Amino acid sequence: MIAVRVSMKVTREPLKRTPVALRFDTDGIETSPVRTDRTGLASFDLPPSSGKILVSGVERYEGRLAGEIAVELWSITQSGQDSLGQPGAFPSGSNAYPSMTTRAVQVGGRSISTDSEGYLVDPSDWSEDFARALARAEGLDLTAEHWEVIRFLRERFARAGMQATVRDMIAHFRKVWGRERGSNRYLHQIFPRGGPQKQGNRLAGLLRTKGEH
Repeated sequence: MIAVRVSMKVTREPLKRTPVALRFDTDGIETSPVRTDRTGLASFDLPPSSGKILVSGVERYEGRLAGEIAVELWSITQSGQDSLGQPGAFPSGSNAYPSMTTRAVQVGGRSISTDSEGYLVDPSDWSEDFARALARAEGLDLTAEHWEVIRFLRERFARAGMQATVRDMIAHFRKVWGRERGSNRYLHQIFPRGGPQKQGNRLAGLLRTKGEH
């Protein structure tokens, strides 16, 4: 049995009557869409395999297909390659001030302003493409682990209204990744330019944490 549970990332609201399909790696065959029930669950009476999950025709997951798999979306209209977050969940408007030193990050032909360290001037300009562009500028190749941290930081801010501390990150990722990879040392290793609280927040489109200079 393979089950897919689809919900909103921030509110945890289940997405009902949403078409879900599976595409298997072994033969490339795609199942007929199954609509989610009122709990956001779509079930397939199929043996475990590997492949992709498509929600409303868009790829949302790739990997092992077995048991129940959670697919969380930032918005119902989120594209397959981009995530702007939920409207209103993040601060918007320019944080620029007179004589502020800014620099530009080119994102899809658009110039996005950051401060001298790479923090967004307007947090509403964030997108996954911005994170990729800033990471390239900082010499960082984003992996699945980086994206897990970025999404954790954005979700935590949307829920609590404040940035996660390094202690929060360690507590969370020790549960998810285990003690070795969920350590302060490893988090600073994968975010070498300021650690997860600085470089992580920059890539997640969040502002400086209190006390930063």
